[in-house]
Amino acid sequence: MTVTQEVQSELVEYLLRAQRERREVEKLTAKYPDLPIETAYEIQAQLIARMEADGERCIGLKLGLTSRAKQQMMGVHEAIYGYLTDGMLALEWEPLSCQRFIHPKAEPEIAFLMGEDLAGTAVTAEDVLRATRYVAPAIEIIDSRYENFRFTLPDVVADNCSSSAFLVGSKWVSPHEFDLALTGVVMSKNGVTQTTGSGAAVLGSPAAAMAWAVNKLGERGLGLKKGQIVLSGAITEAIAFEPGDVITVTVDGLGSVSFGCQA
Repeated sequence: MTVTQEVQSELVEYLLRAQRERREVEKLTAKYPDLPIETAYEIQAQLIARMEADGERCIGLKLGLTSRAKQQMMGVHEAIYGYLTDGMLALEWEPLSCQRFIHPKAEPEIAFLMGEDLAGTAVTAEDVLRATRYVAPAIEIIDSRYENFRFTLPDVVADNCSSSAFLVGSKWVSPHEFDLALTGVVMSKNGVTQTTGSGAAVLGSPAAAMAWAVNKLGERGLGLKKGQIVLSGAITEAIAFEPGDVITVTVDGLGSVSFGCQA
């Protein structure tokens, strides 16, 4: 079945309703099994445009499938990206209501704050570090709208890469002060360690992952802007959480960030 502009608009509404009503829906490829990845990104862009029309403001980018293991699991050869809005930004000192999610999971990340614009198709990790003002520990909360958190690559891209919420720690550090690839990360739930990893899990280095994203955006004539926040990709697997849980991510040299979830 052809995915016309009219069909794309219908799919955007389909995903928006699922998000607003906090309910699982059937993945797009159940009906459109040949959905091209390029079309999925077009649907994603329309989804973000609708969210902005409703009053949200795009403030950055998030990367997904930056782990080689996850790419092999999904049968793909590159990462994906989605967008962050101010409506997704959560604060450490405010309890997070689980009622806003369907089946949320937390991932440990390193956030980049852009100090200048960056665009092109031949951008390197060194270029990224020069353009970055600060890095900080972060947690992304992913929450796919699809049934049982199951989807194909075009499905997740169209759904803005399961973007739902994120938190950034209060300690911002220059990226030149340490090697991001060697930075250790620990994620705990209720004081018990759940996952551990290092920055190298993200395409060899969070800066390398950032360079990939800029170059991918460059293919569409886009780029990163000064002041934007970018989540460079999950350093370990995601963990589920429920009301009453407290999730903490600690990053060597950057401190920690945490949130508590309530009903």
